[in-house]
Amino acid sequence: MDTEIIKINKIGDAADSSGESLAKDAISMAADLIRRGELVAFPTETVYGLGADATNPEASQKIYAAKGRPSDNPLIVHICDIKQLYDVAREVPDAALKLAEKFWPGPLTIILPKSDLIPKETTGGLDTVAIRMPDNEIALSLIKESGCPIAAPSANRSGRPSPTEAAHVYEDLKGRIPLILDGGAVIIGLESTIADLSTDTPAILRPGFFDENDLAAAGVRIDIRPASKISENDDTAPKAPGMKYRHYAPKARLIAIRGKADDVISMMLDLAENNASANPADAQAHIGFLCTDESKSAFRNFSANHPDTPCTIISLGSSTDAKSIASGLFAAFRSFDEAGTDVIYSEYFDESELSAAITNRLKKAAGGRIIDLNDSM
Repeated sequence: MDTEIIKINKIGDAADSSGESLAKDAISMAADLIRRGELVAFPTETVYGLGADATNPEASQKIYAAKGRPSDNPLIVHICDIKQLYDVAREVPDAALKLAEKFWPGPLTIILPKSDLIPKETTGGLDTVAIRMPDNEIALSLIKESGCPIAAPSANRSGRPSPTEAAHVYEDLKGRIPLILDGGAVIIGLESTIADLSTDTPAILRPGFFDENDLAAAGVRIDIRPASKISENDDTAPKAPGMKYRHYAPKARLIAIRGKADDVISMMLDLAENNASANPADAQAHIGFLCTDESKSAFRNFSANHPDTPCTIISLGSSTDAKSIASGLFAAFRSFDEAGTDVIYSEYFDESELSAAITNRLKKAAGGRIIDLNDSM
């Protein structure tokens, strides 16, 4: 299968490789594929999604096959109008309406009891459905033109870093899907917050751009339920994406260090020094440092002092700029892959307003390899 990429700068302005396609034609082409049960990758404000008709069980199964995704990992259903809540959910409580009216379109997913319109192939076998309205005009236009809700997890191979650019999608899924709508780099770069409103105790199952304080400001009191508690060996079906399986991971071994800034930098340098010393010059591990602007000079000094050690340093921006850290995280993982790193030492980034979301992704990507220096104090 050939995978076509169509660049859309904005609705009303698009070009393919020949420069002839219009955005409306691209959206129409993509919507036709969706209606025919095929897959289309498209941008949202969070990450790129891999879309299919959420009401078509065979189409949903194609998503799982293309991604190599476990079949019990539910898909998020995307809508373009709050009224569609009543189509895809069996019950819509007042709390759900409050959150939808406050945060949609936007990076919030709400879990509700599913309606008969949504098959269990889309929900990972569950009687609940995860729903959101993306804040991206390409995504909203595609859903509207398709005439159906669109099931869309992140458009990457399962376990890989989520795609924040069309090139990331092509890297993972070329030959597996017919079309990618290229809307440029996404704005947020982390998947949506997932709020479970299907039980008597509302809970956040996956942290994201919005936290419990944001939701409380909309009049919905909600608990935090750590998403990492379900083991991959557990038979329990995850109620939301990101709860059970290892996600977001670069190819290299990732180790994240938590603690005071100076202590974290020292530990990262010590680990790198030990790694460099343990291998002969002709077999040096390629070391990666994931850091902030405030600390990158220390790692540049390490690289300068170890000319025989391959070293890649990526800063996500200032430690005070949570949005920059969030938006660059997955792209950084892919850059480390391109550089051929063997091990990545990362700061923990838990001092920012988006710390819950950022550290959740780091934990998943590291597979639990977290060194907490606070425990030894």
